[in-house]
This record gives sequence, structure tokens and C-alpha cells, in this order.
Amino acid sequence: MVRLKKRLKRFWFVILLLFICFLYIQSLYNEHKNQSNSISTKTIEATGLNPLVKEKTNQLIQQAAKIGITVIITDDFRSSKDQDQLYEKGRTVSGNIVTNAKGGESYHNYGLAVDFALKTPTGDVIWDMEYDGNKNGRSDWYEVVDLAKALGFSWGGDWAQFKDYPHLQMDFGLSINDLQNGEKPDET
Repeated sequence: MVRLKKRLKRFWFVILLLFICFLYIQSLYNEHKNQSNSISTKTIEATGLNPLVKEKTNQLIQQAAKIGITVIITDDFRSSKDQDQLYEKGRTVSGNIVTNAKGGESYHNYGLAVDFALKTPTGDVIWDMEYDGNKNGRSDWYEVVDLAKALGFSWGGDWAQFKDYPHLQMDFGLSINDLQNGEKPDET
């Protein structure tokens, strides 16, 4: 009987040790899994405007100037923090809603987008899509959009949802999800 009790104690001791080992291994596995997930879904942002986007933006400004239109860039690279602050407008901060994209969800956060406006001869900055400052019978805004598209930009005014008329972007065939997962544009 004493022998049986000792064997049972050893048996339960071994079971307890195995259970503790199982819990330890399980915690290591979960920690590794969490680290892997956080790395694969981590948003890797740029720190400035993509060089090709910058070059094409400068070309756009020069081409527009040749036909009598002064284009100004009102926004280009935007950090996630800046994007979150912009997202709050019209939601938790006064003003109109200007974006549906939170930090990490905008091409601006990856240096792949710019916003533009027009500058009149008197120095006013306008977003008037009907303005014809060069007096050629066409809207200056749409002339700029046509130039931008010819340079490889896509235009937020073409979006089916939440049209963003000042927005131009080059996505290089990458979705926001691709960018969030660390893919980078091939600029060649």
C-alpha cells in the first residue's frame, strides 16, 4: 500500500511537470506567433515623397505653367499621426470630413500621393474646378488632371466612393494592404 502511494505521487508529479512544460512551450509558441503577426502586418511608411512621384509632380507643375496654369502642392507625404489628425476632422474635431483614411491607410503615408490647388494671378489659392484662368475655354482644374494622368498619376476625382478632387497618386500597382505588409514600389 505504501509502495502504491509512492508510485501515485511520482505519477502525479510527472504529470504536473509535463503540464508545466506544456504551458511553457505553449506560451513560447504564442509569443512567437504574436511577434510574427505584428511584423507581417506592421505598416512600413516612407519618410518623404517617393522620388519618382516627386519628379512627376515637378513635371506636372512645369507643364501646367507652360499653358498658363499655376499649380501648387498643398500636401504630399503625411505621417500616420498627421493622417489620424486629419481623419478626426468632422468626427471628434470640428470641421468637415476630409478623409476616410486613418493613419497607414492613405497613399500619402507612403509618399505616393499629392494634393494640389490652383493659384490665381492675384495670389489666391483656389480649389475651383470651373476656373479658367488661362482663358482657353477649358477648366484649368481638368487641364491639370489630364496632364497628371498623362504623367502616370491616378485622380481621386475618378473614385466611385468619396471623390477626392485635389488628390493625385501613383500606386505602382500596390494596394494599401500591400504597402501595410511592407511591399515597396518598383520605381523602374
